[in-house]
Amino acid sequence: MSEFEGKVAVVTGGGSGIGAAIAKELAAEGASVVVTDIRLDAAQRVVTEIEASGGTASAFEANSAVAGDNERMVQHAVDTYGALHLAVNNAGIGAAPQPIGEYDVEAWDRVRAVDLDGVFYGLRYEIPAILAAGGGAVVNMASVLGSVGIAQNAAYVASKHALVGLTKVAALEYTAQGVRTNAVGPGFIDTPLVRSSLSAEELSALEGEHAAKRLGTDAEVAALVLFLLSDKASFISGSYHLVDGGYSAH
Repeated sequence: MSEFEGKVAVVTGGGSGIGAAIAKELAAEGASVVVTDIRLDAAQRVVTEIEASGGTASAFEANSAVAGDNERMVQHAVDTYGALHLAVNNAGIGAAPQPIGEYDVEAWDRVRAVDLDGVFYGLRYEIPAILAAGGGAVVNMASVLGSVGIAQNAAYVASKHALVGLTKVAALEYTAQGVRTNAVGPGFIDTPLVRSSLSAEELSALEGEHAAKRLGTDAEVAALVLFLLSDKASFISGSYHLVDGGYSAH
């Protein structure tokens, strides 16, 4: 029997990158997956790949920064598959680098709205549905920058630190009722966006900041997330797990 047979999951920001990798792995392990993204076409591409591999999934357009979209996402999962057991609050954005004394206030609001408020909205509607299904697990996607700082990224760093605190509160409130909540902190992940935005010299320097001397992969992050969602992690709740190739070990 597959690890998540009979389980229903939602993955926000599932149309690309880490979210897509998580959605595909959950489906491969038997879960019915709602793939949400602000771009419906991106979510649908992932769903098409899942279905081509024999999995079960549906696409749902949602802006994580809108509370009502999170409520509708959860209702879609329940209406389509009968319940909700697992959630991965993965959607996130960044902003152009700026020092705090010059930081664009609208950029601050945009990043916080997705990276922190969006996770709260997700939890707000996911947790009651998971409780109603008899329990399950949630993973919130933080970042290595949820434990360390980096200059000129105030909104992202502050939001990810706050997300770790939010994760701990959710765990304290709901673990005894059967809903475990954890956070994952990826280091810098090798994506087309990262490679296209850095020169060869900059990429080499960034790789060198990791003890592993390379960037991570989507699959490495997905593997940790699936473990935390599984019954194998039944005594793990309220904690923050780095998958950063030793970036934060400095």
